[in-house]
Amino acid sequence: MPKTLTGRAVLVTAATAVIAVIVTALVALPIAVRSANNTARADLADKSAIAVELLTTERFAARQRIVARLRDDGISVYLVRRGVADRAGLPRRVLDQIAAGSAVDTRGVVAGESVFIAGRPLTGNDAGVVLTRAASSGTAGQVLGGVWVALLAGLLGGIGAGALLARFIARPLRQAALAAGRMSAGDRSVRLAVRPPVEAAELAAALNQLGAALQRSEGREREFLLSVSHELRTPLATIRGYAEALADDVVPAEQAGETILRESERLDRLISDLLALSRLEADDLPVTVVPVDLNELVDAAAQAWLPRYGPHLRTELPPDPVVVDTDPDRIRQVIDGLCENALRVVPDGTPLVLAVRAGEQGGVVEVRDGGPGFTDEDLEVAFQRGALRQRYRHERKTGSGLGLALAARLVTRLGGTIAAGHAPEGGAMFTVTLPYTARTKP
Repeated sequence: MPKTLTGRAVLVTAATAVIAVIVTALVALPIAVRSANNTARADLADKSAIAVELLTTERFAARQRIVARLRDDGISVYLVRRGVADRAGLPRRVLDQIAAGSAVDTRGVVAGESVFIAGRPLTGNDAGVVLTRAASSGTAGQVLGGVWVALLAGLLGGIGAGALLARFIARPLRQAALAAGRMSAGDRSVRLAVRPPVEAAELAAALNQLGAALQRSEGREREFLLSVSHELRTPLATIRGYAEALADDVVPAEQAGETILRESERLDRLISDLLALSRLEADDLPVTVVPVDLNELVDAAAQAWLPRYGPHLRTELPPDPVVVDTDPDRIRQVIDGLCENALRVVPDGTPLVLAVRAGEQGGVVEVRDGGPGFTDEDLEVAFQRGALRQRYRHERKTGSGLGLALAARLVTRLGGTIAAGHAPEGGAMFTVTLPYTARTKP
């Protein structure tokens, strides 16, 4: 089997042409033989009628020439008188029919050969003329001989058609391969012309979409890395500055220690978020799914955040338990991350609400605040890494840009959904929906 598409196309079309010629010959052969035999039989019957008329009217010399002419055409002539042929070989039934004054048009065996037999009676003395001609006239051999010519012509035509077809098919594939090679080498600007046939156009469109997606993804990745590098440099620069000041006795040791500790914790959180997000994208972050009452989980989170946020933090919990299947530690991590984002951006004195309710699709946790909130355009990119930080880093205090992306990946990993929206308190609202347990589903 050829390894190239061109070779395979040529092989397939050539084989198809050869098979078509053979099948056609096998079908046409019996039809051609039958048609030739029917024609020969009809011709023999006509000649027998003519021969009877000539032999009864012409003289002896003329009759001899007629017989010789018929024999030259491959026709044997038998003269029958009183029910007996001038030569042996004719079937008895033929002689009996002539003797009875009946015409003969049949097929039989004479001298071991299959022949067509046509005869006409003469007037008087139980006489007649019988003509025979071989039933096999070479038609089958002629047809089979012509097959080889047709086979060769079909083979050549198949090779030519296969080469043209392969070139037509392989051209867009080669162009796609070249484009893919340039993309793998780093050129994201490669685009293919979208042209018929439909399959080639679909392939070109798919590669163009892939190139555009890679271009956008790499742009976001580049911006994200720049943001993360900036976030890493900031605490490191602070730590280094206070360490140098401490070494030079410029600042009190207690102040320097507190600052270094705070910035180290910030740096540790950033690195932990990066590692967690990386493991989530690799789908190897372990989770333990158990039945969890969201009322208890959210109430515990509120108690932990109350000292940091103050009396403006409140909860909205239903009277009945809302039990879902989830990992309590991971969902607590999501709630803490959303609360930390709110604490970073909302002004003092604005509310932060942690709410639980029983939804149609699952248990729902809402984190709402009265901060600056989101625009409609922000909602479309809220969970993309670094997207909101890139927009607002020069307008308001922002984080690393990882928190919302990490929350979205965690919730998705646990089989739930998360959405961003506008809160009735005027700020942002995050809605986390988690699947019910089988025993508590409403």
